[in-house]
Amino acid sequence: MIRALHRWPGLLALALVTILGLSGAALSVFPAAERLSAPQSEAGLTVATLAERILVAYPGVEQIRRSPSGRITAYWFDQGTPGAAVIDPATGEGVASADPNQTLRWLTNLHRSLFLGDGGRIAMAAGALAMLVLSLSGAALVARRTGGWRHWFAPLRGPLAGRLHVEIARVAVIGLVLSSTTALWMTASTFDLLPDGGAAPAFPTEVSGETGFALDQMAILRQTPVAELRELSFPYPGDATDVFALKTDRGTGYIDQGSGALLAWGDLTGWERVSETIYMLHTGQGAATLGLVLGLMALGVPAMGATGVLVWLAGRRRRPRIRGNQPAGRAETILLVGSEGGSTWGFAATLHAALSQAGQSVHVGPMSGFAPDRYTRAERIILLTATYGDGAAPASAKGFLDRLNASEHAPDIPLAVLGFGDRSFPAYCAFAKAVAATAQAKGWPELLPLDTINRQSPQDFARWGRALGEALGIPLELSHQPVLPKTKTLTLVSRRDYGAEVQAPTAILRFALPQVSLWQRLTGSGFARFTAGDLIGILPEGSAVSRLYSLASARRDGFIEIVVKKHPGGLASSQLTALEPGQTVTAFLRRNPGFHPGRGRAPLILIGAGTGIGPLAGFVRGNARGRAIHLFFGMRHPDSDFFYNEEITAWQEEGRLTGLVTAVSRGARPRYVQDALRGEATQVADLIRNGARVMVCGGRDMAAGVTDALAEILAPAGLTPAVLKTEGRYVEDVY
Repeated sequence: MIRALHRWPGLLALALVTILGLSGAALSVFPAAERLSAPQSEAGLTVATLAERILVAYPGVEQIRRSPSGRITAYWFDQGTPGAAVIDPATGEGVASADPNQTLRWLTNLHRSLFLGDGGRIAMAAGALAMLVLSLSGAALVARRTGGWRHWFAPLRGPLAGRLHVEIARVAVIGLVLSSTTALWMTASTFDLLPDGGAAPAFPTEVSGETGFALDQMAILRQTPVAELRELSFPYPGDATDVFALKTDRGTGYIDQGSGALLAWGDLTGWERVSETIYMLHTGQGAATLGLVLGLMALGVPAMGATGVLVWLAGRRRRPRIRGNQPAGRAETILLVGSEGGSTWGFAATLHAALSQAGQSVHVGPMSGFAPDRYTRAERIILLTATYGDGAAPASAKGFLDRLNASEHAPDIPLAVLGFGDRSFPAYCAFAKAVAATAQAKGWPELLPLDTINRQSPQDFARWGRALGEALGIPLELSHQPVLPKTKTLTLVSRRDYGAEVQAPTAILRFALPQVSLWQRLTGSGFARFTAGDLIGILPEGSAVSRLYSLASARRDGFIEIVVKKHPGGLASSQLTALEPGQTVTAFLRRNPGFHPGRGRAPLILIGAGTGIGPLAGFVRGNARGRAIHLFFGMRHPDSDFFYNEEITAWQEEGRLTGLVTAVSRGARPRYVQDALRGEATQVADLIRNGARVMVCGGRDMAAGVTDALAEILAPAGLTPAVLKTEGRYVEDVY
């Protein structure tokens, strides 16, 4: 809900808020410039003295005004000719023209009304309202992303455009809320939607009838400092019934021109003070420094608009275009998708095509758009959903469970739920399970029991498709071909070979960074952003099936590195281990956010065997801040496959690696990595009790042995690997 409230006003009102932001930023400069250029009055100067000085220079003076910046302007008639000038209060003489600044006037009209009168004012008020909605909803989204208001300035990760969007918002949001709120107040005041609140004193009916009382003898003018003056109007020449009118920061009064007596006075009301404060906050008049700060924040509006559009476009690009997608009100099958990275949409497209070919009318949409009242012809609803993090809804399923829980009854349309996830993570398909459980509790009829797809397996998907076809009474074969990300050609720059002595040839391969486009830099797509633990997909020659390898390097390292073991009959591994420097491969990048060490200071226990050392070595290499890292590494023999031996020694000396324990399986006394853990049971238990995070990478058999060993080690402390997984303190990348 909040995302939609932030996205659509932003897209629809982008032009208006951009004009508001840019013109507002330009206007914020003028109060400061006026303050710097205008001659300022000396401390203690009174209105009486100032008026006398100006009267000497301009005997026909009619009015003296002081702006919030301190600039004093006098207006006079000289033999019937009007005149005006900016005054130097020290002399009363004019020092500059009082003609309006045409640039300022043009920008003001653009900012207020787009030169369109009242209609333009209403349009710009709508823009200010959109800015307020964007600011408040954006603040809520920033707090959600950073983990709460207390972590407002927590470090960010993700694509450049998204990070810039949030970084600017974190600084500018307070100013934008202030500017948009005050703009709406001023618009309401312009259209008389707010009470006037003013209480000017009544014009005096009785005066002395005399003229010529000396200005410097008038008590009220002698008591009023120039710093409080707003306006002093002189009586009409020759009219003994007219009076002086004085406006100050405290109120308004009338002065007898013949006696100097104060005839009437009215203090500013509280409402007037509030209105003037709001005017000052919005325009910067009287608070030039604040105006400049708000102007700088307003410059963030076009920047956030541009980055927001980039984020939106990147999200749309991840969603495939589905041809022949029927309107929800005419479809027999409603297919709703919950996806974070976009891959689940690809499965939905495959299912849509197969059902359409079988003669079904199908509507595909996001789970966030769940609207049962629109499904007037639907005979079934199918939900395909991934899980975000530890069981949260993915991006396109936000609000689905809230909407379902809020409804009194579930739709009377049979439901099937299919979850997508990775069994190596503790929250495997947790959101899909939550949806299925809620639907069952609501009494939603079941078309098929809950099923799951592990690691986007086409085979699992085809199996589920056959079950769906049986339920529908139609033959249904789902042949899903994953849409691969855009590939790049990588050039090998160096290799180090290991394992020949133990009949397990392995190589550490280092590739040059490929060039990335400006779009990729802004959106963080492709190889523009990656870190150790992410995955690189290799497309071997003669095959359309990719092979994923864990990265042992981050973008900041300046290269792409993987550890590859040659497997008998393995097409990708055979081609990779045969590469020579200068030769190339075709590859793409895939994020793996579930296997990152995070930015905290909690100790890390890294456990790997064989090529599983790859991402773990990348974590140690990137540990410039000296976080405590304890590495348990299993190998066949130190003379043949002690990968990263030289680097590990250097990393220990640099403080990047705190401790190293190795296990050799082909020595005189075979020892595996789980045995090494048991040998350090006391230290391992102490580290985990003190908040350490466990990261395991390698083969499934090794990972299972590590789980068993840790279960034994942690039992006396009342902990289990399952509990650690639930807490996000035990993660695996196994194959």
